[in-house]
Amino acid sequence: MPRPFRQWKVLPHGKLSEIDVNILTVTGDIRMPMMHLPRRMTVVRLNDSRLIVFSAISLAEEEMATLEAYGRPAFLIVPSDKHRLDARAWKDRYPAMQVVAPEGARAKVEEVVPVDTVTPGFDDPNVQFAVVSGTRAREAALVVRTPNGTTLVLNDLVGNIRNDASSSGWLLQLAGFAGKEAQIPRVMKMVMIKDPKALRAQLLQWADIESLRRILVSHGEPIEGNPRQTLRDLASSLA
Repeated sequence: MPRPFRQWKVLPHGKLSEIDVNILTVTGDIRMPMMHLPRRMTVVRLNDSRLIVFSAISLAEEEMATLEAYGRPAFLIVPSDKHRLDARAWKDRYPAMQVVAPEGARAKVEEVVPVDTVTPGFDDPNVQFAVVSGTRAREAALVVRTPNGTTLVLNDLVGNIRNDASSSGWLLQLAGFAGKEAQIPRVMKMVMIKDPKALRAQLLQWADIESLRRILVSHGEPIEGNPRQTLRDLASSLA
């Protein structure tokens, strides 16, 4: 990964779009050795209009104006120590934001920006912060409920990059972030997942959410076609 930015640095990205009530998302592109990696930021609006920013991306001013009109940035979730790139720039821009990271990633994240809490209190029953089981507390997730259903926001745990015909597509497939279906990337299995049994139970627990409408991942397309079965299939891949 590139070194974390010390200043606001805008890389190629799309436009913020409301994928559900109180949920914005935007995708960008980051250049890495031998590949271009798509990445996603998710913004969740709480019931008092405070915003949770999950896996931050520094956006152009027009998109930042859209975000600020949507609500007040209050929580900056760095979901793993691999997603620190824009964290310092966001904290500098919004000093009042609480920086959140899972306990297992805290030390690495704090090399870039101080972490305020590993157990955030959102004061909104519809939004839940979760530390992903089986990852030594190094991956975070969000469960967000709206009148339309539930959205599960994941980070690197699942890759769902489709139809990548670029010259780097084969590397993304090799790493397990790209392919014909959503999958747990090979690099995650090797580096992050330390208790497959616990992770399998976590995935099945999420699959039991009857209202689950979609899964958002940091690298790849939203999973909206039977997301509960996708979680079951992912759990089976760990058996």
